[in-house]
Amino acid sequence: MTTLIICLFIALLLPFIAKLPVALAMQKLNGYDNKHPRSQQDKLTGFGARALAAHQNAFESVIIFAPAILLAIITQHTGEFIQQLAITHVVARVIYNALYLYNKGTLRSLVWGVGIFCSFTIIWQCI
Repeated sequence: MTTLIICLFIALLLPFIAKLPVALAMQKLNGYDNKHPRSQQDKLTGFGARALAAHQNAFESVIIFAPAILLAIITQHTGEFIQQLAITHVVARVIYNALYLYNKGTLRSLVWGVGIFCSFTIIWQCI
């Protein structure tokens, strides 16, 4: 169960870690506008726009992964297979973010599929 909690913790941190490249891109765009950051983010292009999309997608991923992990813990489906799925999901999300930043669309989509598959498989295993 500790592995699942650690994976959940990392998954919850990932959106905030993914914000770092966004902040760097914003800084390069006439300095970080802390009064209107979302307006400034709308002006990002290239790397900055991809970083923002990766950041937002990290939050979207948590919406499925977190309930899957909590369901596994609550239903006591915390075996090795579920743990491997959780680890795979987290690794996929890290790779996904890097692929987004480096503009590797097809690979990124495949890795996204791996991550989402893991989340839904965890839920399925709890049924």
